[in-house]
Amino acid sequence: MKLVVGLGNPGKKYEGTRHNVGFSVLNELARRGKAGGCKSKFQGEVTEIEHAGQKAMLLWPHTFMNASGASVLAARDFYKIEADDLLVVCDDFNLPLAKIRFRAEGSSGGQKGLADVIDRLGTEAVPRLRIGVGPVPPHWDPADFVLSRFTKQEQDIVEPVMTRAAEAVEDWLANSILDCMNRHNA
Repeated sequence: MKLVVGLGNPGKKYEGTRHNVGFSVLNELARRGKAGGCKSKFQGEVTEIEHAGQKAMLLWPHTFMNASGASVLAARDFYKIEADDLLVVCDDFNLPLAKIRFRAEGSSGGQKGLADVIDRLGTEAVPRLRIGVGPVPPHWDPADFVLSRFTKQEQDIVEPVMTRAAEAVEDWLANSILDCMNRHNA
């Protein structure tokens, strides 16, 4: 069993914002994996998919971004998930728009939801798939920027990236993080 966590904020107010690309990727994975309905668990919602013979739980934490670690920790402990079998999908304003990048470990890079996950799990060895939503325009506060919606031009670029990111997660379900880094980080 693997666990894929999409970071975002719950509620209509945050749908379509840069900070919610993690939720968007999980929505695409659930659609592709013909997931059944979601269940409320672990201060979030979960559903199960299967890809290439690998079962995975998808988790949308509803704790709001900056407290995502509580939901992730509860799910990880319940399913007894090993570090290598957990993947966090999140936005990154330090990456150019539409760039995706796998990392096996490291700092949060300023992503507060990822920082909380790292803090609650007690390790930086948290595999993640970052999706570029940047750069932050001059004179914008990064917190305001990530809570903003994509422009129409950006939406045309971002929508295909959600599909590409979902395909990258499916690749991770079947292969190692290092294989995925070699394939998708170019």
